[in-house]
Amino acid sequence: MTFPAFFDQAPTITLRDPLAAFLGSSEDGLMTYGYGDAVRLAGHSCPVVAGAYLLALNGLAWLYEDEMPERGGVEVHFRAEQDEGNIGVSASVVTLVTGAAAEAGFGGIGPTARFARRGLLTFGAPIEGFVAFRRRDTGKGVVLDINTESVPHAPGIASLMQRAVSGTADPSESATFSRLWQDRVRRMLLEHADDPKFIHVYDWVSRP
Repeated sequence: MTFPAFFDQAPTITLRDPLAAFLGSSEDGLMTYGYGDAVRLAGHSCPVVAGAYLLALNGLAWLYEDEMPERGGVEVHFRAEQDEGNIGVSASVVTLVTGAAAEAGFGGIGPTARFARRGLLTFGAPIEGFVAFRRRDTGKGVVLDINTESVPHAPGIASLMQRAVSGTADPSESATFSRLWQDRVRRMLLEHADDPKFIHVYDWVSRP
């Protein structure tokens, strides 16, 4: 499998997963995720996948600052319902990174359900932004929104996409479409990963 070179240039996310440490899955439970992992999960690279990955990156950075983020240590709340648009893709990527899962997630170990992740991901949340994260230990929360239009498509890609989707594009046009499509993703990841015009981050009032 050969990914575009910029996948490896994108920011990575390192967390400590207590479950991984408990089971000996990784040394000290440390795990690092890259954009390529999100692409493998989704099966494709697009602005939705890149956006979800960067929302997780920025949300964890806000919550943990100089601390090591804890996988399984945050609740995730999406404003949209799970069957709206491409929200399922976004949720899958965020689950990959944070460990927060809906009803089908890991139920935990033992009678106290230690390390459980089930129910940490919800939809239809009463928030203003796209998604909100909250630390389970401190109650500190963050709301994030995303404006993909601040990183626009290259001029002319709309007509190329129409031809590519309809199957009427020739090989050269198809190659140009793919290159321009991934170039937008590249710009999101490498040039706008922490751009406040692209990813809006707001404090979410801590619960008492």
